[in-house]
Amino acid sequence: MFMAEQPEKITVELNERDKITALLYSASQVNRASITVLLGHGAGANQTHPFMRLFASGLAARGFDSMTFNFLYTETGRRAPDPKATLESCYRAVIEAALEHKKLRGNRLVVGGKSMGGRIASQVAAAERSDIEGLVFLGYPLHPPGKPEQLRDKHLQNVGAPMLFVQGSRDAFGTPEELRAVIKKLHLPATLFVIEGGDHSFKVLKSSPLTQEQVYEEAMDAIVRWLAI
Repeated sequence: MFMAEQPEKITVELNERDKITALLYSASQVNRASITVLLGHGAGANQTHPFMRLFASGLAARGFDSMTFNFLYTETGRRAPDPKATLESCYRAVIEAALEHKKLRGNRLVVGGKSMGGRIASQVAAAERSDIEGLVFLGYPLHPPGKPEQLRDKHLQNVGAPMLFVQGSRDAFGTPEELRAVIKKLHLPATLFVIEGGDHSFKVLKSSPLTQEQVYEEAMDAIVRWLAI
């Protein structure tokens, strides 16, 4: 599996006091698509988690400039996620940094991320962003595990950009069937790619006909096909 060269480290200032680190995985020049894919991490791990590095480097190999970042709480070594407003403010600051970066100027912008990172991206997109041209969710946390009545979906109807949900069929945070119902109910401009047998992190059972590596590769290829539309 391709792993990109060391990503470029970028410091993003959030305010006069706080700053966080972002990592830019530059696109392969062979098939560069002039698209920046900005991915936020999940609640329980930072941007250096193997899942984040795998998808960022894999998309870079496929021609997409990929950028990850730490939310403030993980940058400072805390475990509990920041309040909603702080998470969203952090994501907005990284969007501005991506738009202004000399290597990324002129690129179309796609945002998203793993679980919580994708949800925060969608909240930012729903609130105010007109420069976001697409969203990619790597396991959207539609509801807390075991609490299907607590849907995190109402803001999605305010997202004008196309959305891609990559969702495992065993995802305890929201099954593909639940997502299909939300997409239909809210008339979302959305595409759903199902990872058969995958959990919230796309991990499959040993009985799966595909290896774990093949599952991840298929997910990244699905993202590329969707971005090419």
